[in-house]
Amino acid sequence: MMLWLLAACSASAQSLELVGSFEWRADAARFGGFSSLELAPDGEHFTATSDKGLFAEGRLVRRGGRAVGVESTRFAPILGPGGRALQHYETDAEGLARLADGSLLVSFEGEHVIWRFADITAAPEPLKVPREFRSFQKNSSMEALAVDADGTVFTMPERSGDLNRDFPVFRFQNGRWDQPFSISRSDGFLAVGADIGPDGRLYLLERGFHGLSGFSSRVRSFALGESLSDEKLLLRTVPGTHDNLEGLAVWQTQAGNIRITMISDDNFRVFQRTEFVDYRLVP
Repeated sequence: MMLWLLAACSASAQSLELVGSFEWRADAARFGGFSSLELAPDGEHFTATSDKGLFAEGRLVRRGGRAVGVESTRFAPILGPGGRALQHYETDAEGLARLADGSLLVSFEGEHVIWRFADITAAPEPLKVPREFRSFQKNSSMEALAVDADGTVFTMPERSGDLNRDFPVFRFQNGRWDQPFSISRSDGFLAVGADIGPDGRLYLLERGFHGLSGFSSRVRSFALGESLSDEKLLLRTVPGTHDNLEGLAVWQTQAGNIRITMISDDNFRVFQRTEFVDYRLVP
């Protein structure tokens, strides 16, 4: 089975090459449903959020650069403003990004909000969001969330409202929101994860669902400026290659190589799995 497809986008085409994957299991209550991923620059220490309002922290154990296990795990319920417990319709945490001061931004798709957390045990500070977010589809809003080196926030809805309509990309900087550009939508893929790489490019993870055949994944990257340019198709898997990959983290090895790590949402179903997947960027 072909695990990755080379995209001949230009003379400088790049692709992703599979490094390895493993299934993560734990006995924690509400374990599973992980839809986001943040990795420290070392490519080991991670934070994730789940669809049932759970933060997870841990360390990926790597051998030969390949993640083979998880240790030093810590779980904490995601709190609401004022430290209150979340209502069931509020727990669907989908996007995650870390600011320069170490605090975390989390986007939710049940309620179209973004909250800032000082750490995984803290009560959040709600981020002001634009009125355009009110038009997002229920259970299909902000799964993709990313922050650049200057602290500018980027997000987009999982669905654009039509199969042929581009994904609108919203930007928050200097205390104001705008919608400076959009990303093309095609082949039924949905936007489920994003990150700004060490190279300054915007990486977008997309997910396709194929019934009994399972899920397919696509990763594109874009040069990020006042417009998006130089689109590169890095990965497109055949259905069933991986589980439901929804979280994306881009990092760099000590040798300067770009790596992409992803995590799957098992939807709390026994026939799915929580999977960490590692790819390397190949020039």
